[in-house]
Amino acid sequence: MAAPAPAPRTAPSALPVTFRPTRTRAVLLTAGAALFVAVSAIGMLLDGLHPGERLSFVLTALLFSGVLVLLSRPKVVADETGITVVNITRTRRLEWAEILRVNLRPGDAWVFLDLNDGSSMPVLGIQPGVARAHALRDARALRALSESRTAVATERPGPLPGGG
Repeated sequence: MAAPAPAPRTAPSALPVTFRPTRTRAVLLTAGAALFVAVSAIGMLLDGLHPGERLSFVLTALLFSGVLVLLSRPKVVADETGITVVNITRTRRLEWAEILRVNLRPGDAWVFLDLNDGSSMPVLGIQPGVARAHALRDARALRALSESRTAVATERPGPLPGGG
């Protein structure tokens, strides 16, 4: 059985555009709210607890919910001059010329950017875990944006005559 042909690469027509794992974000934020309500309610409903112990239940629920909010943070915002990558605890701004390639290989948990300084950067804002088709569409769009912007910014000459 032959593999399906890859979808054409089309860059979004209007910038800025934001890529984020919306289903994963919805699940994490819903779970965080439910966890906060449940643990806080348990702390308030248990008999024989002192106010400090009740407060510790609420603070623990707040801590766990805060972690889930951090996990829901990743996104990528692309504009005319480059992209802003927001991962769990860090934000980094990249110009289009800094991005050599946008990769999402089979089995990858998220997109990786190959940068012109020789490093690779994870982009957690595009992850195929829950919504694979959505992530593939976003990765193709980001790749098309990157290729169209870097082709204009860095017209690379072809190989030199004589193989040099």
